[in-house]
Amino acid sequence: MAVHHRPAHVVAVDASPAQHAMAGDLYGRLAPRLRLIRSDVTQHLRTTAGTYDVLYSVFGAVDFADPHALLPAAASALRPGGLLVFSTLAHHLGGAPAHPDVRHTEIGAKAPDGRAATTRRWVLRARVWTELLDGAGFTRISTRKLSGGAGPRAAGQFLVTASRTGPQAV
Repeated sequence: MAVHHRPAHVVAVDASPAQHAMAGDLYGRLAPRLRLIRSDVTQHLRTTAGTYDVLYSVFGAVDFADPHALLPAAASALRPGGLLVFSTLAHHLGGAPAHPDVRHTEIGAKAPDGRAATTRRWVLRARVWTELLDGAGFTRISTRKLSGGAGPRAAGQFLVTASRTGPQAV
């Protein structure tokens, strides 16, 4: 984004020390157009009211942060007319259906030291995402299902867009 959409300024937020360090190694040369922030994304968005024109997540924060907290913070961080765009799983890897209500799935992960760990991932039906976005103050909500292709880890996905209009969300 920082390379191809000049003069846009891009802010990338990640709480993981390892991901933050890797991003700095790979993309640090793009500063000052790219600013890398190591922070919990929900907390960051809560402190940046009315700052952003677009928030974009590709199997990122929207998948791994509690949507009851993240989506209102995202609405608040967007300027009026701002756009939230994200991709998320349409079903669990392995084929289990998405949840029909707002609950997370514990998924296996690795800690930075290589030990087994778990993390929370929200894999929700399109209707649930729409209700959450509406409840957070978003309008013009669109959820489009994209094919996951073939292969053992292929997964369908949703491409979701939503606008922030009117007075700033709280």
